[in-house]
Amino acid sequence: MAEFLQVHPDNPESRVLKQAVDVLLHGGVIVYPTDSTYALGCHIGDKSALERIRRIRQLGPRHNFTLICSDLSSLATYAKVHNSAYRILKAYTPGPYTFVLKATAEVPRRLMHPKRKTIGLRVPENRIAQSLLTILGGPLMSTSLILPGKQEHLLDPYEMRLKIGKLVDLIIDGGACGLEPTTMVDLVEGVPVVKRVGKGDPQPFQ
Repeated sequence: MAEFLQVHPDNPESRVLKQAVDVLLHGGVIVYPTDSTYALGCHIGDKSALERIRRIRQLGPRHNFTLICSDLSSLATYAKVHNSAYRILKAYTPGPYTFVLKATAEVPRRLMHPKRKTIGLRVPENRIAQSLLTILGGPLMSTSLILPGKQEHLLDPYEMRLKIGKLVDLIIDGGACGLEPTTMVDLVEGVPVVKRVGKGDPQPFQ
C-alpha cells in the first residue's frame, strides 16, 4: 500500500517532501497536487516507472506526456523555444497551461510524440509541486490522474488511496485540487493553437 503524506498546501515542509523525492529517485510513482488537478509523476529518466503509469492509465504509445518544470529556464532545457514562444511562456508561466514544443536532445525519446518529436511542458503555480521540483533538482514526468474509462479526475486523496493505493508508491494529500485539466497550447509553429480548453483562459491564444 502506498505511503500517504499530508502536506500543508501553503507551507509545505521540505522535510516531508524529501520522502516523496526519495521515492522518485528510487524509481517510484507518486500522486501529487498541481494548480489544476492531481497528477501521477515519476523521474524523467525512469523507464519502468513510466511503464507503470501507462498501465495505471491504460495509455497507448501515442499519449503525450508532460514535463513539469520549476521555471522558464528549466523548461528551455527540454524544449526548443523560439522568440515568439518565449514571450508567451514568459507571460503565462507559472499557471494552468501545458505548452507543446519541439523537444531537445535532453528529452528521452520515449516521452516525445513519436512523429512530431514534441513534448508537453508546464510550470505549475502550486507550492507543493514547486517544492518537489526544487528538492528533486529537475523536472517531473507527469500525466493527469484520471482512471481508465472515467471522464472526471480523482479529487479526494483518500479515494485515491482506496482505488490505486496498491499501484503507486506514495500519495501526497495537499488538499483540494480542481477537476479541470490544464489548457493545452501548441507553440510548435510559432503561432499558438489551442488544443484543449481547461482551467487556463484560452482567450489570449485565439
